[in-house]
Parts: sequence; structure tokens; C-alpha cells
Amino acid sequence: MIILSLMNFIMRLNEQYRKIVNYFTPKFMLGLTATPERMDGKNIYEICDYNVPYEISLKEAINKGMLVPFHYYGVYDDTDYSKLHLVKGRYDERELTEIYRNNGRRYELIYKHYMKCRSKRALGFCCSRQHAEEMAAEFCSRGIASVAVYSNSAGEFSEDREKAIQKLKKQEVNVIFSVDMFNEGVDIASVDLVMFLRPTESPVVFLQQLGRGLRIYKGKEYLNVLDFIGNYEKAGKTPLLLGGEKSFREKRAGDYHDVEYPDDCIVDFDVRLIDLFKELDKKSLTVRERIRQEYDRVKELLDGKIPTRMDLFTYMEYEVYQYCIRHTKENPFRHYLEYLHGLNELSEEEEVLYAGIGKEFLTLIETTDMTKIYKMPILYTFYNHGNVLLEITEAQVLACWKDFFDRNKNWRDFSDRITYEEYKNMTDKQHLAKAKTMPIKFLKASGKGFFIDKEGYALAIREDLRAVVKNHTFCEHMKDILEYRTMDYYRRRYKGE
Repeated sequence: MIILSLMNFIMRLNEQYRKIVNYFTPKFMLGLTATPERMDGKNIYEICDYNVPYEISLKEAINKGMLVPFHYYGVYDDTDYSKLHLVKGRYDERELTEIYRNNGRRYELIYKHYMKCRSKRALGFCCSRQHAEEMAAEFCSRGIASVAVYSNSAGEFSEDREKAIQKLKKQEVNVIFSVDMFNEGVDIASVDLVMFLRPTESPVVFLQQLGRGLRIYKGKEYLNVLDFIGNYEKAGKTPLLLGGEKSFREKRAGDYHDVEYPDDCIVDFDVRLIDLFKELDKKSLTVRERIRQEYDRVKELLDGKIPTRMDLFTYMEYEVYQYCIRHTKENPFRHYLEYLHGLNELSEEEEVLYAGIGKEFLTLIETTDMTKIYKMPILYTFYNHGNVLLEITEAQVLACWKDFFDRNKNWRDFSDRITYEEYKNMTDKQHLAKAKTMPIKFLKASGKGFFIDKEGYALAIREDLRAVVKNHTFCEHMKDILEYRTMDYYRRRYKGE
């Protein structure tokens, strides 16, 4: 048995973790993580074959006494963000730093609310090294021992992360102002205050940073949270996460009145923020704009490469992906060639494919109903590792079908409540019968005439696609669709959707 309690560390190793697991060839592997939704888009569930025996939410953990309650205060901050540039949905770090520099009124606001909390050990989350340095300098000048922590620290008030943590625990310093150094993997149970000193742009980061202060500690009854909110995008939506939401989703900033928070928790806003939220809601982006903004962000992340469906699925933020799933007409995954065509992102080869019957076939396999996974091994049989076939034999179907369900824990999707022993005892005849009566039958019935009977074969595709299937671009898109739909299926199955 292997227990991976450092799942996020393992994920950062990228392909290295596979070598470790493959080396030990465990019969059972248990993964433990507090941050399953990740900023880097890596699929952490894939490590354990989507075998998730237990999950607990923030609300449940607090209600069961595993974490301390929080007292969240939304503080009105009159810093003006309206003239700052949003680049792919994110504020420019330099511009943020500039509006915080020498901002005496904001320093006073943060200090005043900090003093109200009577904190012994606090974390403040900043936007840049210079911001963290200036916050530490300002607090030190007011008699509050503070340090700045960031990578490659070399500033006047900077401190090595581990040394800073030890000083905070011993109360040799009272506040650590950090930049991307305390989002995950840090345990300082004695922290009694966290301060959000920059716009909250990511649900994942918000919950990671909040989690730095929720650990149980002797004498700590609750965690104070100071969120300094101005007129920035997504302002005011973080309380939805405190109530159990996993993303900002489509709820408006003011829709927090009916949210049920964990036991003994408090969420309180400055009254001036209510009017601010109403004004910001009027400027909300449309669904199409949100998806386009996220597409541009992923493309930038890929250094300008046109994202594939799998790229978009892998790196798209969870909340935006949920927008796609809920808005069928706007969902690019259901008509990706069409979507790229609308953005003028198709290559010359793809434009040719887009104008012909190949696009119709690809759209069909993008949109075919799939409450079960059965169609995938049949379509993979046609794909044939890139040498797409126009007709497939029973032997080819059987080989691909068994290979698919033998992989990882896919056998569990073969039938409801089937045991592994029952699955392994199935005959080839039973496998073929399942393939014929389920996916093959339904592909012929709902395949818009593309899937047909052909003597001597289990299933065939219309003859007028023969030239198309030899096209390299067609093959790449077919592979992309099958990989995406398989991954999306397992994500939905895990999420219980």
C-alpha cells in the first residue's frame, strides 16, 4: 500500500509521480489532499483512478469540529480599480502595486481593522514583493513586528519562509505579509487572523489562503478574516464560497443573504459594500464573454498555441467550465470547430475540414448522448490509434472494448453494482453481446446516418467519409474529442452530476 499524503507535492513533480507509482506497483494507493481543485489545471483525481471513497466540504469540517469557525468581515476599501487593466481576467501586478504604494489612507484602514481583531499571529496576502515589503515596513513603523515572505527574498523586511514561520509561532513577529508562498502546504495552526489585501480573483486561491487559519489550536475559538473589498471584478462573491459553493458560479455579488454558513460562523459587510455590489452586478460579463476571456487566458498560458479541447478542459477554471456545461448553446466543447471558426483561429487545413462533411461527423461525436461510457470504446475502435477505420470487425471491437474496461478501474462502469470478480469471469461472448445491444445499437439509431450496417462487420461508417478519415487534421480532432469526452465523463461521474 502507498499513502500519498502530499498529493500537491506529487502533482508538482508532473510526470515524476507516475515513475514513483509505477516503480512500487502498489495494489492499493490512498491519496489525501485538502486542495483537490488546483490552479495549474492538473487532474489530481486521475492519480487514484477517480476512486474517491470520502470527501468533506469546508462547511462539514467546521460543523464537525475539525476546523475552527470563521468571523468574516468585508471591509469597504475606496481604492479605485476601475482604471486598471484586466489581462485575461486578471489584474496587472505592477498596476496593483502602484495604486497600493504610499497609500496612507489604505495603510490606516488596514491597521485600524487589524487592531480591532487583537491578533497574535496573522497572515496578510499581498499582490507583489514590493507590496509585501511596504506592508511589513508600515506595520513595523507602527510597532507591529512584521516580515515579508516571497520567493528569492532579498528586501529589507524579507525573511526566509521557514524562519518567518518559526518566528510567528514564537510571537517574535506578529504578521507575515506573503506573496504566493502560503497558498498550500503550510501548517501554522496558531494563526488567528488572515487578511486579504488584494483582489480575490480565484476561488481556489481564496479557499487555500483561508485554510491557512482554520486549523484547530489550543485557545483559538475562531479565525478572524479581513477582506478589503473595492470596486474590482468578482468583488463580494467570496462569501458564497464560505457557504459551501465551490466556485463563484453565476450568483451575483449580493446573493449572500440566503447563504447558510457553517455553525458559529459570522459574515458581515460594511453597509457601503451593498450599493457597490449592485453596481458591479450591472456590469457582469455575459456567458459568452466569460468563456472567451477564459479561452484567451488558456491560450496565453500555452504561449499562444491554439488550445485543443483537452487543453481547455485541463486548464479552464472550474467555475467557467461549469458555465460551459450549463449553457449548451454557448458551450464550445459541443461545437469546437465552429467556436474556433468564429474566433478566426482555424488553420488552413482546419478550414477545409470545417467546410466539409468531416465537421458534421466530428460534431456528432462531440454531442452524442453519453449517460454511460459504452460508446467510447466503440469510437476508439474506429479511431484505431490514428489510422481511422471505416468499418470494424467483432474481433476489433472485442479487443478495444476489453482493453478499455481493463484499464485502471474502468471495469466499474461496465455494469451497475458489478464486482471485479464478476467482471473478470465474463466471456468474450457476453462482452460482445453488451457492445452490440448497447453502444452499437444506439450509434446506428442516433448517428444521423453516419453509422451503418455492413455485411461481415460489427459496424461501419458511411462510404463518403473514406477520404476524410485519412486526413491528419481530422484524426487529431477525433482523438481530441474522444480524450475530452472520456475525461469529462469521469469528472461528472466523480462529481455525481
